Amino acid sequence: MKKIIALIVFGCVSAFAQVKTPQPSPKASLVQIVGLTEVAVDYSRPTMKGRKVFGELVSFGKLWRTGANYNTTVTCSDDVVIDGKTLKAGKYALFTIPKIDTWEFIFYKDNDNWGTPAELDEAKVALRCTVKPEITAKSIEAFTIAINPIDIYSATLDLSWERSIASLKFDVPTYKTAMASIEKTLAGPSGGDYYSAGVFLFTSNGDIAKALEYVNKGIGMSKDAPYWMLRQKSLIQAKMGDKKGAIETAKLSLASATDAKNADYVKMNNDSISEWSKK
Repeated sequence: MKKIIALIVFGCVSAFAQVKTPQPSPKASLVQIVGLTEVAVDYSRPTMKGRKVFGELVSFGKLWRTGANYNTTVTCSDDVVIDGKTLKAGKYALFTIPKIDTWEFIFYKDNDNWGTPAELDEAKVALRCTVKPEITAKSIEAFTIAINPIDIYSATLDLSWERSIASLKFDVPTYKTAMASIEKTLAGPSGGDYYSAGVFLFTSNGDIAKALEYVNKGIGMSKDAPYWMLRQKSLIQAKMGDKKGAIETAKLSLASATDAKNADYVKMNNDSISEWSKK
């Protein structure tokens, strides 16, 4: 019996145990804010281990995964400009074609693969560009990707390994983004802002009169008074004791919800109208 129990315990341990060992090309991630744009890189870092890298381990003139294991990915929160061309905001696999005198960078829309595709699909190539590599003074053991801001408008994506560094400059829309934020802020709160503030005051038992004022402003700034805004206004009116006004507003919300075919709001408004009419 003891032997049977021991075998069962051993079998259970074997089923759930996982051996952990260091990865030969460990994963790495970096996030850098350039101006107002977030740029993130996820990749794996192979090491030289006494090997000749470029021209042998990494063949010249052939598509390289630019790291190891799964695709190296670059994610941009905004559109960026590279060599006069726009790379749309999003996540891309980064492939390169290293050569003795030039490196080609390829941003690829299909970003969830192991290694490189058997053949590039040009329809999935978001952007291509070429840079000239430089020789570093010191040998770099592990493949390294860095983002180095130049100023609030631009930065470089730097790939370094062995004695080579390939730097790709990119520009970010800091001025455009900042001006849009400034103009929006100086223009004052939006209808949605007023509505959200009113709902908060109502649901948190705050200043109920102020809640009605804010919701009214939100409705007034909307092209067509949405049924959900009208619904909240009716609830605030009812809480203030204005049942007649609440019913009138609920009927407006009901008509709008009926047109929108929103059964939930139709039911809620009908139920509230029925309840408030009794009092």
